[in-house]
Amino acid sequence: MGDLERNGPARRRLVVVFESPVAEVMLRLAVELGFQAVLVEPDESRLQGTPRAHGDRVVHDLDTARLDESTDVVLSDHHRAEIGGVLQKALASPARWIGIVGKPTIEGPHVGLLRELGVPDDEIARVHRPIGLNIGSRTPAEIAVATLAGLIADRNGRPGGFDF
Repeated sequence: MGDLERNGPARRRLVVVFESPVAEVMLRLAVELGFQAVLVEPDESRLQGTPRAHGDRVVHDLDTARLDESTDVVLSDHHRAEIGGVLQKALASPARWIGIVGKPTIEGPHVGLLRELGVPDDEIARVHRPIGLNIGSRTPAEIAVATLAGLIADRNGRPGGFDF
């Protein structure tokens, strides 16, 4: 019996960047789905107020989140000023999957921001957008479920959807 069978699949880490309603749901569900869940919020003032479920850890930068080959990175907001720098750092890490929320019909603002930082187009193409399964998600909970379902399908070597 191999290590995978004896110990189960290696635990994946989900790093969600930016406090948001999508992040809140995603982090709460991720723990239940077997992910180590980490919230990265560069702006500490956004964490003040009512305590919320933040997964296993809350940190303020990607370095502290310890991105490795078992890490999936999701940016839960596409309007934050920090997007370019955060994605540049994630792309330079060994993280296995990187994505950002957004509408599939328009180019995401991250593309221009990364180009301004000198990130090559082949690296920019590694950033998934839209993210998650195509279920017509509109609410934060639906976006979180679609994203996590896509990551679970990927974790289990499946395409997602209804094709078996």
